[in-house]
Amino acid sequence: QVKFVESGGGLVQPGGSLSLSCSTSGFVLSNYAMAWYRQAPGKQREWIANVGASGATLYTASVKGRFTISRDDSKNTVYLQMNNLQPEDTAVYYCNRRPPCDSWGQGTQVTVSS
Repeated sequence: QVKFVESGGGLVQPGGSLSLSCSTSGFVLSNYAMAWYRQAPGKQREWIANVGASGATLYTASVKGRFTISRDDSKNTVYLQMNNLQPEDTAVYYCNRRPPCDSWGQGTQVTVSS
């Protein structure tokens, strides 16, 4: 079945960086646009970035210029490089298709705090 396993989260100080990975299985990654989403405490899950099958990328305004999404179809993996992290980036981060399917991973917690 379709499966996503996110990793790489942690606690980082403001201005710091983290690199997230999403291992996928159960489908042919190269056939799909992929995205990262996040859910902050008390808020709905939101889309933040996607990468098309061709490699074209798109970002929500709040992360543009700080986050970079990429993919390696040979490794069935999607990445999110996050730089200049701020407290408002604190959330659980998920990857999924774009648009998302019903299967979600457990996510990876990112906490930005001094």
